[in-house]
Amino acid sequence: MNKNSRSEAYAGAGVDITAGYRAVELMKEHIASTMTKDVCSDIGGFGGLFQLDLSEFRHPVLVSGTDGVGTKLKLAFLTDRHDTVGIDCVAMCVNDIICCGARPLFFLDYIACGKNRPEKIASIVKGVADGCVQSGCALIGGETAEMPGFYPEDEYDLAGFAVGAVNKEDIIDNSAMRAGDVLIALPSSGVHSNGFSLVRKVFDVENTDLNRPVEELGGKTLGETLLTPTVIYVRPVLELLSKVKVKGISHITGGGFYENIPRCIPAGLGAEIRKSDVKVLPVFDLIAKLGGISERDMFNTFNMGVGMVAVVSPDDMEVSLDILHRCGIAAYELGKIIKSDEQVRLI
Repeated sequence: MNKNSRSEAYAGAGVDITAGYRAVELMKEHIASTMTKDVCSDIGGFGGLFQLDLSEFRHPVLVSGTDGVGTKLKLAFLTDRHDTVGIDCVAMCVNDIICCGARPLFFLDYIACGKNRPEKIASIVKGVADGCVQSGCALIGGETAEMPGFYPEDEYDLAGFAVGAVNKEDIIDNSAMRAGDVLIALPSSGVHSNGFSLVRKVFDVENTDLNRPVEELGGKTLGETLLTPTVIYVRPVLELLSKVKVKGISHITGGGFYENIPRCIPAGLGAEIRKSDVKVLPVFDLIAKLGGISERDMFNTFNMGVGMVAVVSPDDMEVSLDILHRCGIAAYELGKIIKSDEQVRLI
C-alpha cells in the first residue's frame, strides 16, 4: 500500500485515495487465483500484459466481447451481497465470445461507485475472479472509479470485457448449417443477467421481503433465486468443439429466443421448437403469473431456462449430449433447423 499518497483536498471532495489502495490489497489474492502462464504483468501497472502462445493457435483471430450486469445490481444492493455479480459480468462476455468458437484469454473489469468501501470492492472483484477461474481466463487489469455525486454512496456499476482467440479455420460461421440439423439446449441457472428491469417491476423488489422463502421457487428465497449467477458455458463448449462439428451457437440473453437464436442461423433457415419441449424454470412461470405477461413476451425477454443453444448434425446429437452431460450440463434436444423465412417458430 502506498503510504505517501494522500490528498486532503480530494478527500474533502469525497474521493479517498487510500481506500483505493486498501481495496487493491484486499483483491490481490482473488486476482492471483486467475493468473495463467501467459500473463506478463502484475497488478498495479498501467496496462495488463499478455503473451499469446502461438504454438496453440496456427492462424489466430482475436475475439472480444464487452458487457455489464445491468439492473440485476439492484438486487445486490438490496440484499447487500456482492460476491456473485462479478460472475455475471464475466459470463456475459465470455459466453458471447465462445459462440464464435473462441477460447477466452483475459478479462478486465470496471467498477464505478459512489463511495469506495474496500471490503465491498474486494467482494465484487472476488466474483469477477471466480468467473475468470470458471472460464479459464486471467484477470489482468481493471479500474475502480470513485465518483461521489454521480452514484449514490451505496451503489455501483460493474462492466468488463474479455478477449479470446480462435484459429481462423475453426471460427463457427453457420455456413455448414442445413435443414434437419438439431438444436441442443444448454440449461440456464435462472434469469441470468437480462430482463431485470421487468423482473424488478413484477416483484416490486424494493418493497418485497427478499429473504422470505417462496413456495413456487422450491422454498428458496426470492433474493437467492434472482441473484443466482449466470452459468459460464466455456469449458463444456470447448470440450464439445474439440470432439464435434458445431454449426452454430447462440447465447440466450436479452431478447430471449426470438432475438438470439436467429443470430446463429443463416438466411433461408429457421429454428422450429416445440414449447412443450422447453424445460422452463419455475421462476419464469412465477414472473409470467404475477406480471400477467404473455407467453410471446416471456420468450422474447427471458432465456426461459435455456442459457445457450448449439446446432449440430443429427448424426452428432447423441455424442454431443453425452459430452455435455459428462461436463455437468443437463443438455437436451430442443428443436430442429427447417427451411423457413420465419427465423424462430415456436409451436
